[in-house]
Amino acid sequence: MDLEEVLRYELLGNTILAWAAGFGVFLLVWAALGVARRVVRKRLLASVGDGSPPALRIARHVASQTAGWFLFLVALYVGSRLLAPTRWTEMIIPRVATVGLVIQLGLWMTAGLTMFLSLRRARQLADDPSTVAAMDLVGFLMRLFVWTAVLLVLLDNLGVNVTTLIAGLGVGGVAVALAAQNILGDLFSSLSIVLDKPFVVGDFIVIDDFLGSVEHVGLKTTRLRSLSGEQVVFSNSDLLKSRIRNYGRMFERRVVCSFGVTYQTPAAKLRRIPAMIREIVESQGKVRFDRAHFRALGESALTFEYVYYVLSPDYNSYMDIQQNINLALFEQLAAEGVEFAYPTQTVFVSGTAT
Repeated sequence: MDLEEVLRYELLGNTILAWAAGFGVFLLVWAALGVARRVVRKRLLASVGDGSPPALRIARHVASQTAGWFLFLVALYVGSRLLAPTRWTEMIIPRVATVGLVIQLGLWMTAGLTMFLSLRRARQLADDPSTVAAMDLVGFLMRLFVWTAVLLVLLDNLGVNVTTLIAGLGVGGVAVALAAQNILGDLFSSLSIVLDKPFVVGDFIVIDDFLGSVEHVGLKTTRLRSLSGEQVVFSNSDLLKSRIRNYGRMFERRVVCSFGVTYQTPAAKLRRIPAMIREIVESQGKVRFDRAHFRALGESALTFEYVYYVLSPDYNSYMDIQQNINLALFEQLAAEGVEFAYPTQTVFVSGTAT
């Protein structure tokens, strides 16, 4: 048997020459696609950094999601076109290649969508934190839509009656909804938080005995980072049933303070104390004085009360100002010879001389 006869020998419906040509084209296309992917990744997109335009950063992320198995399927399909029509070359390989293409398109779309939303989320976190939770929810729904579409296309290519399947899923969805009421309740509560915005990521909130900064608003839970460092997790439905104190929406802080002086303080000095308090408070920065009064005759002290506003929601600023006021009051009252009162009792004993 000479070489020509060997090349014309048929194996599985194709000659050895056709198999060699198909295999050679397969290797050539696979190698060319691999080189092209490597060039795009290492040379064209290697210079794309965090400071590059968003379009280039999205393109780099999408290109990184190109799978090696997809290149293999493309090369296999191209190589199979040189073979004679058989069940494998006309049905199985094209169908497998189509499934791979649909999955790869889903990977590219979700990669581009994820990167786009990530960049937009970072920008909105600085500009408008209230929209971050909405972006997270929109991103989840869009990814869900993409993969649902991919699944339906795949099933349609595999010969499944998609119309009947969708109708069946509608009936099954009712049963699932009844079985998963709590999960769906949290999901709709998440949507309510996103739309109504009682708080946003970064706000400091207090719920019953728990307090912390909002770290993440998810589809089922909201997570706080407490002052002591641990993460506190609430279900969204329970969270909306609670009374929430949102200190992130505070623009200024009202402060009410009081102190007492002894009953031995002369009336003239008592009259000067409200003006002294006003002067001390107004000497602080970022405050607005409201009032200072001799409020009450207590059981063991003459009580003064004063009110002012700190023109900042920052708790550390408030404590610094209050500390300065307390120190100044202590010094000025000591200079006036006025003593602070503390709980005491004086017992008067009367008796008859014998």
